[in-house]
Amino acid sequence: MLDVFFTVDVEIWCEGWQDIDKQFPEAFRRYIEGPTSKGRYGLPYQIEVLNQHNLKGVFFIEPLFAMRCGQQALDDIVGLVRQGGQEVQLHLHTEWVNESREPLFEGYQPKRQYLRHYNLAEQTRLIAKGIEMLHKSGVQDINAFRAGNFAFDRNTLSALAANKIPFDSSYNASMFGSDSGFMPGVQLVEPIECEGVHEYPMTVFNDGTSTLRHTQLTACSSEELLSLLWQALEQRRNSFVILSHGFELLNKAKNSPDDVVVRRFHKLCAFLDRHRDSFRTCGFRGLTPTSVTAQPGPLKSPLSRTGARMMTQLYRNRYG
Repeated sequence: MLDVFFTVDVEIWCEGWQDIDKQFPEAFRRYIEGPTSKGRYGLPYQIEVLNQHNLKGVFFIEPLFAMRCGQQALDDIVGLVRQGGQEVQLHLHTEWVNESREPLFEGYQPKRQYLRHYNLAEQTRLIAKGIEMLHKSGVQDINAFRAGNFAFDRNTLSALAANKIPFDSSYNASMFGSDSGFMPGVQLVEPIECEGVHEYPMTVFNDGTSTLRHTQLTACSSEELLSLLWQALEQRRNSFVILSHGFELLNKAKNSPDDVVVRRFHKLCAFLDRHRDSFRTCGFRGLTPTSVTAQPGPLKSPLSRTGARMMTQLYRNRYG
């Protein structure tokens, strides 16, 4: 049995940092509700499809935007996920820190894009603030975290331990993982314990062009995802971590569904539902952690599947 984590990063972005307050209501609609002429394809739609297949998702919700745009919007997002019976965990994008109406730190604070740009004490404070804000939204049992853009460092694990969060899923070998200071010289692809925290890394694979790629709903074809799941099962891997976003079923303009990705999402859910004797979708609550000392290499996908995905991408770019 392979543990599959379907993780969804839930975040909101305005068009730049000017006129945020004016832009925010429309940004909320685009990034959370996802209205289109064909219906809503945002967060509620993802939750509905998961529930139709009785699958568990992990929704890493970014709360720092609410320091500027208000707690009610965060409450609404958390309410959607909780009412859908899905798991809420903590996500931080530190680009919002210097937009707060009540500064978290004294003195002038320039915009720092990544959590790893903050020292240990600052990271500990930011994570505590995120927990506090999710607590206000009614979530009391947060036990997992993901840094925005996967841009964490070893201090992040110490900060999580200080805040009594036992799980992290910020390590991505294809993005920032190698220079995170976490296990230098080792490419992490399976869970391991460090600084008292269990790290569950993004699942990555060599895509046939010797490029390391993480398993993301918009970045992998259905054929790649399903074959990689079988491969991980055959290799007796412990976990398979997939990335999505709350807005990922929409096109780039976020005004229409991305039909290719919508079909991909449905196919993945149907596959996991049909093969639940081999794959268990799960979250971090109640999870018994594993730790793999000898890390295997990345999974592999043949060039033929990479080529097929590239052709599909050309279609999406032209007609999406």
